[in-house]
Amino acid sequence: MKQNKAYFFDMDGVLFDSMPHHAIAWEEVMKAHGIPFTARDCYINEGRTGESVIREAFQQTVGRDATPDEVKTIYAEKSAYYHRLINTATPTIPGVAEVLQYVKESGSQIWVVTGSGMRTLLDSLNTVFPSIFQQDRMITAFDVTHGKPDPEPYLKAWERSGLKKEQCFVIENAPLGIRSGKAAGLTVYAVNTGILTKEDLSQADQVFNNMTELLAFLQEDS
Repeated sequence: MKQNKAYFFDMDGVLFDSMPHHAIAWEEVMKAHGIPFTARDCYINEGRTGESVIREAFQQTVGRDATPDEVKTIYAEKSAYYHRLINTATPTIPGVAEVLQYVKESGSQIWVVTGSGMRTLLDSLNTVFPSIFQQDRMITAFDVTHGKPDPEPYLKAWERSGLKKEQCFVIENAPLGIRSGKAAGLTVYAVNTGILTKEDLSQADQVFNNMTELLAFLQEDS
């Protein structure tokens, strides 16, 4: 029987194991521009648009906003660096394919809600996860004015789902994404797929160590 539920999946760190590459790219490019930026900074800021990451880093480290030219240049350099790092297809998060298949077979809606504007990852969704995602069920950096931690991305997904908020569930791996989902009034499940601590993710309704734990929870909860 079809369930009247929707699951909103973040992309980096939830679907794709892309965060280590993003962390290296951000750290190296920021350093080249005199901005201290660590791997932890990358994970903590995951979910923001690229522009927001740069502006926040400038405010925190040099006490001023980045200029439009600085934003454009740094993000272009970071994107190019990231592409040089990946070379081949980005691996998926272990166990996420099984979670997606279970959600699909349950008849629930599956959405991607990401702050990413990296078209390489967006374009690869249907190749890596065939018959799972639909183009009209994707909220990306191109669809919002305010990225995470603002609630706008998850509010847009919820509004387009046509369901009640209690029927919608966010799958996240990052503090800002969790804040976004909670600010939108949704239930948030966090999966710790990176270098953060459980405390970093404690604003979520449930925190899981891996996708296998999440799958078991979803099966028990159905």
